[in-house]
Amino acid sequence: MNRRQFVAAAALSAFRLPGAQTLTVEAGRLDRRDVVVSFPVSAGVDGQSILRDESGKTTALQIEAGQASFVLTDLKAGRTKQYRIVPSSAFDMRVKATTDERLLRVTSGAGKIFDFRLQRELPEPGIKEAFKRAGYIHPVYSPSGRVVTDDYPSDHYHQHGIMFAWTKTEFEGRQPDFWNMGNGSGSVEFDGIANSWSGPVHAGFTARLRYVDLSAPKPVNVLNEVWSVRAYVTELGPKPHTTFDIVSTQQTAGSSPLHLPDYRYGGIAVRGHRNWRMKENVTFITSEGKDRLGGDDTRARWCAIFGNVDGAVAGIAAFGHPDNFRAPQPVRIHPDDPYFNFSPSKLGDWRIDPGKPYVSRYRFVAFDGPADPSELDRLWNDYANPPKVSIG
Repeated sequence: MNRRQFVAAAALSAFRLPGAQTLTVEAGRLDRRDVVVSFPVSAGVDGQSILRDESGKTTALQIEAGQASFVLTDLKAGRTKQYRIVPSSAFDMRVKATTDERLLRVTSGAGKIFDFRLQRELPEPGIKEAFKRAGYIHPVYSPSGRVVTDDYPSDHYHQHGIMFAWTKTEFEGRQPDFWNMGNGSGSVEFDGIANSWSGPVHAGFTARLRYVDLSAPKPVNVLNEVWSVRAYVTELGPKPHTTFDIVSTQQTAGSSPLHLPDYRYGGIAVRGHRNWRMKENVTFITSEGKDRLGGDDTRARWCAIFGNVDGAVAGIAAFGHPDNFRAPQPVRIHPDDPYFNFSPSKLGDWRIDPGKPYVSRYRFVAFDGPADPSELDRLWNDYANPPKVSIG
C-alpha cells in the first residue's frame, strides 16, 4: 500500500468510527450548487461541530436551537453525499449580526447584506410624524455593495425597503389601514429584538412587531407579529448573490379576528432603489416570464426588480414559499413606482382568526447584473425543494 492509499484508508476508517453520526444528503432530481441545507439534530449533537466527508474535506456546520445548517457546494441530480458530524473548536463567525441604537446590521465577511431599522426616525423635516416607522429592512446590498432598496420615498413616505403591512382590513367594525400610515388609522410598531446571533453559516435575529388600530377611541393592539430572519454566508461562485429568509408569524392580540377583504395590495413588499423611479432605469420580471405591466395581478413563485445603480446594474428578487397561504401568491407590481408585493388578498376575502397563527415564508436574493431567470428558478427550487437529509 502506497502513502496515498494509506491516507485514504485511514480517512475512511475514521469516517466509519463506531457510534459516529453520519449524514446522508440526497440531491433529488436537481443539480445542487451552493445551496443552504438545514435539518433537525438531536440534543446530543455538539453545538461546535463540523462536517467531514470521506475524502477528509471539512464543511462549516452551524447548530442553533436544535437546527443544523451548512452550505452544500456541489451535488449532481440523483447523487448522494455522506458526511460525519465531528466536534470542532474552530468556529469562525463568518456571518455577523451587530447592533447599535439605530440599527441591526448583518454582514458576511467584509460585505454588508442588510440593515434592520431599530429606531423610528424621519429622514428630513416636514414629513408627518404619522409616517415614522421602525421594524423593517433597509438598505439591502448586492454582493458588490450596491444598495437595491429605498426608504421614505417622497411619493410614498409609508414605503420602506422590505416591509410587511395589511392595507384594507376590518376589525371590530372599523377599517384600520396599517399600510398607509399617514392617514392615521393604523400603524405597525416595532416592539424589540428578542434575540440575535452570528455564526459560520448564518446570522440573524427575531423581532417583535404590533399592528395597532388607531381608529378606535383608544389604540387597540390587533396583531402581534414575529419576524424570524436568517441571512446566509455569501458564496463567491460564478453568479454571486446575497441570501436571507424572513418567516413572519402573525397572531391576533385578543379574541377578535382580523378580516382581510379582497384588495389589490397588502402583504410583504419590496421598494426598489430610488433611481428606478425613472421607468427607463428599471425592469421587472416574474417566474412566469411576465414584465411590469403583464405581471401585475398574476400569480408568481418569484418576482425580481433590477436596474442601474451607481453606473452598474443590480437587483433583488423575492421568493414565495410553496407552503404559503394561496401559493403561488398574486403579485402587485406598481405601474409607475419601483415596488412590488405578494398579496394573498387579491384572491378574495379571508381572515386571521384567534388561536390560528398566520405564518408566511419568503426568501430574498440580491444580485449584480440583470436578473437571470434560469438562475432564479434554480435558487427558488433550492428553497422550495431542498435536498433531503438523513442521519444514521
